[in-house]
Amino acid sequence: MKRIAGLDVLRGIAILLVMLRHAFPDVFPGAGVVGVVVFFTLSGYLITGVLARELQTKGRVDFKRFYLRRARRLLPALIALTVIFVVVTLVFDPLGEKDKLVRTVAVLLTFTGNLPISGVSPAAFHGWTLATEEQFYLLWPALLAFAWVRNRTGAVLAVTALGALAACTATLIWLWPNADNAYALPTSWFVCFVIGAATRLKLTSAPRWAVPVALVGLAVLSVVPLRGHALTYLVAGPAIAGCTAVLLLVWSKWEQVATPIKPLVALGVLSYGAYLWNYPLTLWLRPELGAAAGPLAAVLTVVAAALSWRYVEEPVMRRGNRSPASARPS
Repeated sequence: MKRIAGLDVLRGIAILLVMLRHAFPDVFPGAGVVGVVVFFTLSGYLITGVLARELQTKGRVDFKRFYLRRARRLLPALIALTVIFVVVTLVFDPLGEKDKLVRTVAVLLTFTGNLPISGVSPAAFHGWTLATEEQFYLLWPALLAFAWVRNRTGAVLAVTALGALAACTATLIWLWPNADNAYALPTSWFVCFVIGAATRLKLTSAPRWAVPVALVGLAVLSVVPLRGHALTYLVAGPAIAGCTAVLLLVWSKWEQVATPIKPLVALGVLSYGAYLWNYPLTLWLRPELGAAAGPLAAVLTVVAAALSWRYVEEPVMRRGNRSPASARPS
């Protein structure tokens, strides 16, 4: 599938925010939340687009093909990270956590990082977002296919969004007053995927004036402490997803971008690998370098992500696109 430069710009902004949060947590306390929610909303938008095209042309979803493509995109880079994670822990053990290695690897590779499982290395904490996305991939294709054949996509979107907000609210009540414990749980962010899906299915454009408003909204929330508040999940998350939806409606039409923002396109191409590597690198370097660990980790992240893209992700996707299954008309 042809890459859309505008969407890579959005990916680039999202991963840049995550990296800024890890490098300068006191300056950008909310940037991690903003970046992650942008990714979630974008994922809902893109996956719904893939499913909708298949439903339009075939009237059904080829679930086997869908999940094989997801596995081909996500697993190679994750496995590469896990292998190096094991080597670094066994040889250097920068966080003193060899005893947690087996459980950490199991959680990473089974996409269960958003469940309350103890004894996992904090350097793998960012695996909760991968788990949340995978669980969305398990639920949403069947829900959308069910709605599509009955011409009830609007109703299913509304019910799913309300159900997600209800589950989030119930979780926050259960955890009260420790709202931060909900941060990585699967119930906390599902509505952001639904907003992305609704944007793809029900909206076609946004006014130009809305773009700077959305960008200002994301920028302001990036410097606001968002962790530890119930309203982060019930208000800030949907608001970030709404700002992302505005950008998606406009930027998804950008096949090319101006030269000054091409570095964001390049960073967007590398965003998955960058997300995998940035947090472990930051934590591994922090015991020795302190505050300097974050900026250095950001530089090393780009290097690691470029290597991941060049030697792992892109070759696997290229081979997959040449396979007979991928060559079938869609």
